[in-house]
Amino acid sequence: MYRIFLVEDDPVIAQTVQRHLMHWGWQVRTAADFSDVMTDFAAFDPHLVLLDISLPVYNGYHWCSEIRKTSRVPVIFLSSASDNMNIVIAMHMGGDDFIPKPFDLNVLTAKVQALLRRTYEFFREQPELSLGGGVLRLNEGVFVKGETRLELTKNEYRILEMLLENRGRTVGRDELMERLWSTDSFVDENTLSVNINRLRRKLEGAGLPDVIRTRKGEGYIIEVP
Repeated sequence: MYRIFLVEDDPVIAQTVQRHLMHWGWQVRTAADFSDVMTDFAAFDPHLVLLDISLPVYNGYHWCSEIRKTSRVPVIFLSSASDNMNIVIAMHMGGDDFIPKPFDLNVLTAKVQALLRRTYEFFREQPELSLGGGVLRLNEGVFVKGETRLELTKNEYRILEMLLENRGRTVGRDELMERLWSTDSFVDENTLSVNINRLRRKLEGAGLPDVIRTRKGEGYIIEVP
């Protein structure tokens, strides 16, 4: 049974969404203390988080940032602040989807089902991808080499996954950005460069320097010594 953690300070919305999702067979817990959301999050260990933006004490962006320090769990933002800027910020902070309020409960259910399926059911069937004596674990989003375990952000993981899937072939920047966009991440040229450089530093820390090579004017390629 999938566990869904709902962080919503409007009691009417929280109770309505909780009852509806539980009707679909999911276990749903609502946040009890908006000054310490992470304690509830850690105790419940959810498969998906529904997160409002306007919350008491700290807003949803803050809590999404805190969640991303320890987990890759999917996060769907729920908010009446649905202008383009808030949607962009939500994606930058690590959100996977954004549903504007007021919303139809059936639309919410469909998006929850789709995100759970993409995150858990699809990746169970995929093999690990190897690199320089280590493996990218697709069901966990981490790279492991010996006793070294690299926790990757969502974008770092997807970049490394695509480069490994195309090992030996140069992958263009546009291809990488299209992959990230197609999975609901917001990314531009600068964001891609930042993620590539951060991923390189992490791999170097695992004893794999210069694995991701830049082909000027073309893109990036995985080269294993």
